[in-house]
Amino acid sequence: MTRPVEEKRTPLHVSPQWIRSRYLKRINREGVLLLRGLDSRLSKDLPSDLQKLRCKVAFQALKFAPSILELGNKLAQRMQSKGPYLALHLRMEKDVWVRTGCLPGLSKEYDELIQSERRRRPELLTARSNMTFHERKLAGLCPLNAIEVTRLLKALGAPKTTKIYWAGGQPLGGKEALSPLTKEFPYFYNKDDLALPGELEPFAKKASFMAAIDYIVSEKSDVFMPSHGGNMGHAIQGQRAFSGHKKYITPNKRHMLPYFLNSSMPEAEFNRIIKELHHESLGQPELRTSKAGRDVTKYPVPECMCNDAHSHSI
Repeated sequence: MTRPVEEKRTPLHVSPQWIRSRYLKRINREGVLLLRGLDSRLSKDLPSDLQKLRCKVAFQALKFAPSILELGNKLAQRMQSKGPYLALHLRMEKDVWVRTGCLPGLSKEYDELIQSERRRRPELLTARSNMTFHERKLAGLCPLNAIEVTRLLKALGAPKTTKIYWAGGQPLGGKEALSPLTKEFPYFYNKDDLALPGELEPFAKKASFMAAIDYIVSEKSDVFMPSHGGNMGHAIQGQRAFSGHKKYITPNKRHMLPYFLNSSMPEAEFNRIIKELHHESLGQPELRTSKAGRDVTKYPVPECMCNDAHSHSI
């Protein structure tokens, strides 16, 4: 099969009928047509048989290139050799802070850098433009920074000896931005720490390849937690549910952040509340049909699961 023909001009809010009338002839002629920007808008309300097909494609048909899969598995095995491990997907890169309308909280200089970039390129802002940074934060729309991730993990009972694999791009502020985590959890690794000299070199200039390696190591972890939403976190959540409801922690940002801001709360009470807010993050099945607008590749239950109690695949 040749590379898909790419169409970048598709409006965001279109119906399946609009897609069919505009592109059916091209799809028949080219075989594959890649429509950018639609995300999963057209795929959340499909018949059950098509939802099952999407699961087969996402969780069984699509495969990583052999070289990526081989290295990802090697790094996962190196983490497993250290014992059970937690994978964190940290969203702390400069572009994430700019696009979300949030501030990293590292220093006044870094906050001003993000605000200046946002003023210069307002089209990058993907969050609600009529909200202040503080309003976005309290609404749960901002990524957790390293201090907040550290407090959350400690409140949930993670010991200092926890082995952590962190996935993601270079955080704004470099290693200093990660210091709250590394000081509290010294067994803290990423792909650069685990790879042997030269192993990452073939993929170093290709961000999607590096993200794929992160995906493999994260998916094989004992526990996975993202600091913010995003396609990778959603895909891993769906994969882990499909593979047997492996533990996945979704930070309850909107409800927990007021407690983070309450400096007078005793630590024991803070920890009790945070645990209570996350008591359902144990990997138990979460039905897609319990809430409108959920994507089946993030919530594969019930459409993608067999009736056979001994099987987790289609």
